[in-house]
Amino acid sequence: MADAALFIGWGQVVRGREKRAVQVFNESVEYWGGLQGDGKIEDFELALLEPHGGDLQGFALLRGSEEQIAALRADEEFQRRIVRADQIVESQGVINALVGEGIARGMTQYQGEVDDLD
Repeated sequence: MADAALFIGWGQVVRGREKRAVQVFNESVEYWGGLQGDGKIEDFELALLEPHGGDLQGFALLRGSEEQIAALRADEEFQRRIVRADQIVESQGVINALVGEGIARGMTQYQGEVDDLD
């Protein structure tokens, strides 16, 4: 079961690049599906947010082991695709996340630090 993830969030599409944004989005979904098929990630989930007045318009959550996520972050093809997407959307962010059993480890570490403050 996945204990780590990458959260890839994005904001508004740069005006005038809407058609390219659809193309890059579809390519990204295909790429992530290939990563899953090749066993480089466990799975992924997509979300497109309804208009809400905030900066975040959607996100992908790529799940895997800590080793899989670390390898993906270091992968040149992954980095190239992030740079490509950054040219067509505002406020893209790629953030490591804890999921599944990783949450328990993260909270244990946090609790230990909180306890040290007393």
